[in-house]
Amino acid sequence: MPVVRHDWSLSEVRALYDLPLLELVYKAQTVHREVFQDNKVQLCSLLSVKTGGCPEDCAYCPQAARYQTGVKAERLMPVDEVIENATKAKEAGATRFCMGAAWREVKDGPQFDQVLDMVRGVKALGLEACCTLGMLSEDQAKRLKEAGLSAYNHNLDTSPEFYGKIITTRVYEDRLATLRAVRQAGITVCSGGIIGMGESIDDRCRMLITLASQEVHPESVPINALVQVEGTPLAGHVKKVEAMEMVRLIAVARILMPHAMVRLSAGRLQMTEEAQLLCMMAGANSIFFGDKLLTTGNPQYEADMALLEKAGVERLRPGEQA
Repeated sequence: MPVVRHDWSLSEVRALYDLPLLELVYKAQTVHREVFQDNKVQLCSLLSVKTGGCPEDCAYCPQAARYQTGVKAERLMPVDEVIENATKAKEAGATRFCMGAAWREVKDGPQFDQVLDMVRGVKALGLEACCTLGMLSEDQAKRLKEAGLSAYNHNLDTSPEFYGKIITTRVYEDRLATLRAVRQAGITVCSGGIIGMGESIDDRCRMLITLASQEVHPESVPINALVQVEGTPLAGHVKKVEAMEMVRLIAVARILMPHAMVRLSAGRLQMTEEAQLLCMMAGANSIFFGDKLLTTGNPQYEADMALLEKAGVERLRPGEQA
């Protein structure tokens, strides 16, 4: 089995990133097969349970209230409607159901109690329950754990050095504090980042180093390519990510965090089938399905299933461990 390290240097990680692509993919696939012998892919479903109206200024996000993106602020969805969506996702093959709310932070009160009921309902279906609700306290993390939450998503987005150019309404340490609260509560950590925001390759490597330097590696690492949405500050001002850049980052993430579920997340709609399969060969063993990822487009379910079938890629079944 590969050695799990927490002391990667930038020079080491950059040397991996800069390898000839096929050599890098070979190294990543070798690590992947040592840990995940069956090479199956987990299907995840993501639902925006509270859309828009966020007070943050994340330069990539169409849900920020200060940007004119056409995303309307909506109330928190009723619990029964969320459970109905989760049931459909399970019937379609999802084993993890993630609920996202456009909040800066979790606030105690009726809305948080409503989210706890959502978690209980999703767990009762036999699904992994995941939430992404913004920053949260240790006590709130404990309450989510008691409700049955399997995982909490809180992306680092980018490197500590580049972070301030993308977000000014919170600091990097706020992100890390939330991850610590999640870990301390006994909830598994889902944390990754976004590429294509104008960051350097070193920034991408530093983001992965920050994740890999955690005392326990994140169990889930989503890798996203920026989806440029008109009205956000980044739209039209940054170069679009090439598919091979996603392949490289996924491969490096797999090598640095061998036991993590590396999730091929936002940006798949701009990728060919061949590029998506190359990402899987590089170590991605999870995808989100459904026509939307919160508010941005995603490949159609039928297209995803056809791709997996053509490639002979098996899906994880409910209750089955990766």
